[in-house]
Amino acid sequence: MIALRQLDHVCLRVADLDEAVARWTIQFGLTERRRQGNRAFLACGYEPYSLELLAEGEPGFDHQAFELGSGCSLEVAAAHLDRHGISHASRDGSLHLADADGFGLALVPYRSTDDRSTDDRWPDVARSTTVLPGFRPRKLGHTSVLAGDLAAQTAFYRDVLGMRITDRLADVGAWLHCNSDHHVIALVGQDNPHFHHLAFEVVDWGEIRVALDHLAQHGRWVSWGPLRHGLGRNLSAYIRIPEEELFVEIFADMEQLEPDHVPRDWPDDVHSSNVWGILPPRSYFRFDQAAVEAERTGLEARGEELPPADGIVLTAEMET
Repeated sequence: MIALRQLDHVCLRVADLDEAVARWTIQFGLTERRRQGNRAFLACGYEPYSLELLAEGEPGFDHQAFELGSGCSLEVAAAHLDRHGISHASRDGSLHLADADGFGLALVPYRSTDDRSTDDRWPDVARSTTVLPGFRPRKLGHTSVLAGDLAAQTAFYRDVLGMRITDRLADVGAWLHCNSDHHVIALVGQDNPHFHHLAFEVVDWGEIRVALDHLAQHGRWVSWGPLRHGLGRNLSAYIRIPEEELFVEIFADMEQLEPDHVPRDWPDDVHSSNVWGILPPRSYFRFDQAAVEAERTGLEARGEELPPADGIVLTAEMET
């Protein structure tokens, strides 16, 4: 049986490695751990890395990786995938595969106590550092994708990767977890499959303010938020990253689940999405240039209709 411990990292393809490293470190407080050829590895705090940048191919999402749980080896995971008929390849000490919509995935081995830093048993505030910046995320918390086939994607992450359903939003969304965090991935049904966002956790509401002030000084804008999700309970704000065609969520105060948590069914309404009552703009579900520009200049807020995009179906569903 497969078991996951946590989200390990997200890999993004970038146009220029030096530019992307500078952007992600300066704007989001990540620390460059190392470079290897056309790859750079960036960390939130003391972990080996949370974000991998790859200067290869078209900029955008490449894959996300999950760390296997204790007692679940790569061999056990590979046998599990074989039983489910899931094609996979072994390289760089990991298993590489794709989900039901074709998004790249990797499974990395559990890092035993012997493999971890001797400081890993202490909270981060009890450690010493000479390299970490003052503002930085606590961790890479979760990801979200727009699912072309929501039922197939939900079944994949539940049955193949062993995640557990936390909540369902009517028939348009599913949130799944692999530890006590409310979700490690959120799936929202859309006609345009796309990796939507990666989420960095910060300490509290005050640090969200610090992050948003900092990002504003670098020309970033809040696409949706600040807000309080019903699903997940987290305080959140979403920042668009046109360079890699995704969003970054800055969040705090995520709901922590009891071991015997029972999945809940939420109504598809404003309160489930944002208890403070504002739904995301339609541009939140699009990544074309027209949508980005409309959002950046506030056209929807001024009452102007979002220009259509080929192959895009506008919906009012939300996600966390």
